[in-house]
Amino acid sequence: MPNTYSSLYCQAIFAVKYRSAIIHESFKMELLAVIGNLINETGCQTLIVNGVSDHVHCLFRFYPKHSISDVMKSAKSKSSKWLNETSYLKHRFEWQIGFGCFAYSQSQLSRVTRYIKNQEEHHKKMTFRYEYIELLKAHNIPFLPEYLFEDLQ
Repeated sequence: MPNTYSSLYCQAIFAVKYRSAIIHESFKMELLAVIGNLINETGCQTLIVNGVSDHVHCLFRFYPKHSISDVMKSAKSKSSKWLNETSYLKHRFEWQIGFGCFAYSQSQLSRVTRYIKNQEEHHKKMTFRYEYIELLKAHNIPFLPEYLFEDLQ
């Protein structure tokens, strides 16, 4: 698109199905790199991908020609396919349906990058559910608690 200029950044968050804590340290860094590369393959620019055993945060730049849903669909489906084709897990891996997406300005990138980088430390003090609800509230996103990421019952 000639003469189209943008500065669009978002943090996407998605969870393992039923929030199972199955992203092990033994393959976590490789999985996060795969997700970052998959986001880049869509034509977006990955800034950081990090997470803990049950969910992932991705900060990336996107452009008006992209749909966030299409970027996340690609990253989630292809990364789960990649993980299922490895021998890292003995059972089928799936991401939970849906994701959270939060927009940021250029001036907020260093703060959000630090936040994502420090996920392990952050989650020693705060649950994923609490973190996610706080992000929804901070971004004035209405939600119904019954439609948040499911926990294993």
